[in-house]
Amino acid sequence: MNWRHYLILFLTGLVIPIAISSYQSLPGYMDADYYFAGGIQLAQGKGFTEPYIWNYLSDPQGLPNPSHTYWMPLASIVSALGMWITGLTTYAVGRAPFILLSACVPILTATLAYTISRQTRLAMVSGLLSIFSMYYAPFMPVPDNYAIFMILGATFLILAPRNEKWIPLALGAFAGLLTLSRSDGLLWFGLAGLVSLSRKEGARLNLRQVFLFCSFVLFGYLLIMGFWHYRNFALFHSFLAPGGGRLLWLENYNQTFIYPPDALTREGFLQAGLGVALQDRLAAFTSNVSLAFGAQGEIFLLPFIIIGLWVLRKELQTKIAVTGWLILFTVMTVVFPFAGPRGSFFHAGAAFQPMWWVAAPIGLDAVLSWARSRGQFKDKNAPVVFQGIIVILSVFMTFYLVNLRVISSGWAQDDAVYAEVEGMFQESGISPNDVVIVRNPPGYFISSGRSAVALPFGDESTILAVAKKFDARYLVLEEGGTYDAIQDLYETPQGNSNFIFVGEIDGARLYFIEAAP
Repeated sequence: MNWRHYLILFLTGLVIPIAISSYQSLPGYMDADYYFAGGIQLAQGKGFTEPYIWNYLSDPQGLPNPSHTYWMPLASIVSALGMWITGLTTYAVGRAPFILLSACVPILTATLAYTISRQTRLAMVSGLLSIFSMYYAPFMPVPDNYAIFMILGATFLILAPRNEKWIPLALGAFAGLLTLSRSDGLLWFGLAGLVSLSRKEGARLNLRQVFLFCSFVLFGYLLIMGFWHYRNFALFHSFLAPGGGRLLWLENYNQTFIYPPDALTREGFLQAGLGVALQDRLAAFTSNVSLAFGAQGEIFLLPFIIIGLWVLRKELQTKIAVTGWLILFTVMTVVFPFAGPRGSFFHAGAAFQPMWWVAAPIGLDAVLSWARSRGQFKDKNAPVVFQGIIVILSVFMTFYLVNLRVISSGWAQDDAVYAEVEGMFQESGISPNDVVIVRNPPGYFISSGRSAVALPFGDESTILAVAKKFDARYLVLEEGGTYDAIQDLYETPQGNSNFIFVGEIDGARLYFIEAAP
């Protein structure tokens, strides 16, 4: 590999997300809305606070509320960088750092591939596979953790086999960055410890060395995460934000938005019964296996990935990636069976994708070597031809999925209505300080600049309780974005005296909350 190879990968890796982003005028889904909105708050000097609440698990007491009590802050910090530099808070500026990070993913993937295989051809194929990443491609340009996780995961794997004394410190720091990106990045903290303890291959570590290596990993981790743990302790008297622990007792995904949060209890979970819990985890297992086959294994690449990992089974990078992925799969199936299938497994698995892209062309080479040993594909150019075929297939599949997910269906079409909703509210006399209850509070804030809180899981009385708690005067119910208990309120908007029907825009029905204070 030389600088020309890396330049080709960088430029191609830059053009593709730029092209995709031209069809994305908004972040497009709540995670990205949240990270971008958090970046706006930071860029405007408002710190880690938010004028919106997307769930109630941390028991928020009012607005503005401490931010990132569920999702972690690194993506918001990255989004804020472009805004700090330019002085603008537009979406184009907020997503620019992620487009640049996306262009770095193929560079790190190719570096990892070349570190393992020492073959330029295989490294270039791996880099190209990371550019045309199929299911991940639509999400690479938006403010989210995909590119961040891929870069950090690849760098961790590049550093892991090295023997310099500072490696445990560096691995701890990268584990800290992964955790600052997503709470499941803690998995990499454990992997960093295991890697550091295996540094003296063939020799047993003494207690002093164990303590020293673990201390380096911990120190590197705290260099990154120390300030955040201190912040959480100062606010919540806990090193971890309080909301995440309640996820253990979910009986269905909609309870993520339950109010009040103390209604989510261990006793309720146990009362629902072991059979229900097992059924939920079986459904999560099925969903996660499907995601592993399609999104992470990229369908036709999966056999070559598995073969390539077998060929590389003695490599430390393979041991780290496979062990970490199996732990992640188990956690997202057994411990968090609702969050995993709803996107967490897809998100967190991005850190392992560079290793799968490294393994795929190596696996294909192994298949070709086996076939050639049996008299097939004797042409010396056969490896180049077949490697080119999988890249071309990835290109076509990527364009197909981008067209399906972004272009044809209309990116962010659900959130695009919020600007019109705000206009109708203003015509009805809404004041600048009024709060709106809505499906996607950060998305509404981006479109209107108005404080908003999440539509709670429950019935009309739950909505009224939230309205009283957060002084919310207006409600938005969207078609397909309600719960069974309030479906009647959506279908018969003039049938409840506590909710005065204001109007309707593209299936979104607007109400004034009469019973609000």
